[in-house]
Amino acid sequence: MITGIPARLDRLPWSRFHLMVVVALGVTWILDGLEVTLMGAVSGVLQLPQTLHLSGQEIGLAGSSYVAGAVAGALAFGYGTDRWGRRVIFFVTLAVYLGGVLLTALSWNGPSLSVFRAITGLGIGGEYAAINSAIDELIPARLRGRVDLIVNGSFWLGAALGAAATIALLDPRILPVDVGWRMGFAIGASLGLFILALRRHVPESPRWLVTHGRAAEAETVVDRIESRAAGGATQPPPPPPAQTAVHPRKTFGFGLILKHVAGRYRRRGVLCLVLMLAQAFLYNSVFFTFGLVLTRFYGTPGRETGLYLFPLALGNFLGPLLIGRFFDTIGRRRMIAGCFAITALLLAASDWMFIVGALDSRGQVACWSVIFFFASAAASSVYLTVSEIFPLETRALAIAFFYAVGTAAGGMVGPWLFGRLVDTGSRVDLFYGYLLAAGLMALAAATEASIGVDAENKPLEAVAEPLSSRD
Repeated sequence: MITGIPARLDRLPWSRFHLMVVVALGVTWILDGLEVTLMGAVSGVLQLPQTLHLSGQEIGLAGSSYVAGAVAGALAFGYGTDRWGRRVIFFVTLAVYLGGVLLTALSWNGPSLSVFRAITGLGIGGEYAAINSAIDELIPARLRGRVDLIVNGSFWLGAALGAAATIALLDPRILPVDVGWRMGFAIGASLGLFILALRRHVPESPRWLVTHGRAAEAETVVDRIESRAAGGATQPPPPPPAQTAVHPRKTFGFGLILKHVAGRYRRRGVLCLVLMLAQAFLYNSVFFTFGLVLTRFYGTPGRETGLYLFPLALGNFLGPLLIGRFFDTIGRRRMIAGCFAITALLLAASDWMFIVGALDSRGQVACWSVIFFFASAAASSVYLTVSEIFPLETRALAIAFFYAVGTAAGGMVGPWLFGRLVDTGSRVDLFYGYLLAAGLMALAAATEASIGVDAENKPLEAVAEPLSSRD
């Protein structure tokens, strides 16, 4: 079958339809950043007798439960997204995620908190797979890079909002201590209900429909999208370009998918694995232990460490926002390799200043903020890379797999290792830990420069030929 659907989607001008897609699907990252920050901020409050009276071990178990849920959710919903469609799954994952957040607000002890955090993680893991694949398949090729980076970077806007919210929610002069932390999660869940309603206006991916034998439905969806996009067009779209040949199937078995991913796309798998592990190790290592570093090595009072999250969140958000467009103009390979390399160099330089005692707490946070300006763009570009360099039929599962590997490795190894290094009280030991993170970022930069994929301004079908295009 010959179809012009991919070309028709990619030629559209930016419109209110595309903005609606970004808001309806991407705002989950803001909500996730908000509630993850809340969870970190309330961990001390949850140890008080008038709240849940948890031990440090129980709080750590809740964190591990979230990571385990995210890994399981990514794999399960990633498979479902490729098999049953993007639209069905992104409704389910958001509902599961919001249910987990609301139940977290109702926790009554350590075990209940761990169960509810696992449910929350289950939903957010599925969101990563379903949302990234849906956005990539609906956004025009020439804008795909910057949109993906901004959407993934918006997590840190939510983190900044969460940090600000804790100032009021955890102030016993405003709310009772056992009410404030619960209100934070309840407010996040109520905001998510609005997004759940907004997603009713997001259609199924026409690309997914046509490869699964639903060509007539795909044509109808594209007709509606073109009509909505034309309403906000500043200039008429160009004539439809070349068309794509596909051989639709209702399902694509694991055997067919693995044959291509482990064979034809093996180098791309290595690329994604290296990029994902490097950024996950860096992020989880620094952000799980930055408060411990500030208190142990700079004498910062524990109650003040949360305030340092604002400049860190600002740097993380501004990076993708300000330089995201260059991933579409300068190109994927040069920008991704450059961001990873700059992060490695800046991290090594700040590491040297740390060990010679040239920094105070504010200087250390300023260095981290600059580092994560580039690291955030690098990390967001990893999800962009994974979501566009594999065939459509396995896109969501590929996102899920690499997200699960990165989350599991970074979420377990990094914090554990850096926690032990901080406990030694030795600047030299911590120096080598940061040097390891810088080395991994440098390795990722070299890998991207060597085998990266130049996907900028190209249709997804040109970056990775659909499995259904081969008989």
